[in-house]
Amino acid sequence: MKRKIELYLLEWKNKKDHLPLVVKGARQIGKTYSIEKFASENYKHLIEINFSTNEAFMNIFEDGYNVDSIIKNISLIMPDAIFESGNTLIFFDEIQLCSKGMTSLKQFKLDGRFDVICSGSLMGINYNEIQLNSVGYKEDYEMHSMDFEEFLWAKGYKSEQINNLLNHIINVKPFSDIEMKVYKNCFYDYLITGGMPAIVQRYIENKNFSGILQMQRQLLNDYEEDITKYAKGLEKGKILNVYRNIPYFLGKESKRYQITKISKSARTRDYIGAFEWLSNAGIINICYCLNSLELPLSGNYDMSKYKIYFGDTGLLIASLDEEAQLDLRENKNFNTFKGAIFESIAGETLVKAGYKLFYFKDDSSQIEMDFFIRGKNSLIPIEIKSKDGSTASLNKLIEKDKYKDIKFGIKFGDRNIGFNGKFYTLPYFTMFLLKDFIKSID
Repeated sequence: MKRKIELYLLEWKNKKDHLPLVVKGARQIGKTYSIEKFASENYKHLIEINFSTNEAFMNIFEDGYNVDSIIKNISLIMPDAIFESGNTLIFFDEIQLCSKGMTSLKQFKLDGRFDVICSGSLMGINYNEIQLNSVGYKEDYEMHSMDFEEFLWAKGYKSEQINNLLNHIINVKPFSDIEMKVYKNCFYDYLITGGMPAIVQRYIENKNFSGILQMQRQLLNDYEEDITKYAKGLEKGKILNVYRNIPYFLGKESKRYQITKISKSARTRDYIGAFEWLSNAGIINICYCLNSLELPLSGNYDMSKYKIYFGDTGLLIASLDEEAQLDLRENKNFNTFKGAIFESIAGETLVKAGYKLFYFKDDSSQIEMDFFIRGKNSLIPIEIKSKDGSTASLNKLIEKDKYKDIKFGIKFGDRNIGFNGKFYTLPYFTMFLLKDFIKSID
């Protein structure tokens, strides 16, 4: 299946004097497969070092970080490996298990004979502790599970059809009935499967959801096992506590995660390490409450007020009870769970587009908005509607003179394209095009 990282990897390779690359992201999102595919198409030789499947590779740095010494030790383990200058990619997989691999990147860059890519979930090691070893000598890329565009590619849709979707929203041209029906059904299928490549591939091959729920639930369990395996000391219990309670809070009206509800004596600052661990591992997305509705966004938020979403909405789907699962698959009833599914996929889509997540709710509860992003010179409120209802908060934000940075808004829902002079109404299935849309109207 085609992935967006493929174009990035090709641009990286063709960049003059490129640095060693570190591909970060959650487990099972397709990092290893994508890198192997890229290597097979662009290099004569691939030297794949997996620190998880062969512990002997942990010793390749025992003679220091001189590249010739490292190559010598790799050759002892892989006698058939070919190291040809300019035509060889060295791939350090599961790099979280070997911090020395990160330290070696500086020497590989200075040596210059071989390209190096590292990949890992960064669960087992504190990335902040090891990245200083190679500052200025590496490039980072954060990979995610498949977004809706990649899902459409997997179903056979072409770039021309994707561009047609973008042209519709840029020109505020409503979709035809058949376009609305087809793309809406595609999007709902994506909501059920999530973006994990193996799960999407099974859906594509079977043309149904058979076996998908079991795969999703196994992934939930796998993440929990990883937390138990990699998290250290007292943080382990806190991380598990946060992880297990995500569906509970998303099922509440406010969606706000309140740590005191799961541990009366707990304070947010005591759990910051747990949140960061899960976020760095790519398992969760954190959405903070803005202090004030003005630019800039950096630093303008309250770290004690936040919502937590799964990094892939398929995990939220897997956490639902049996009755909700049946209703979801048979009736496509996505309004269950108090709109959490739509809000979660919106947050996931924004993160995959490169945005940080912010929401707002004032003390009087007169204004509440799901998300905010910034355009070139404006603050843009984004409302997610699981049901077709009023948009009182969106109207107030745009109409009131006190919010000078807000010039227009966007509402996503089960509606066709429209613009009333205040905000754009867009169907859910166009969310992945938001960044391009904002650029076009900014």
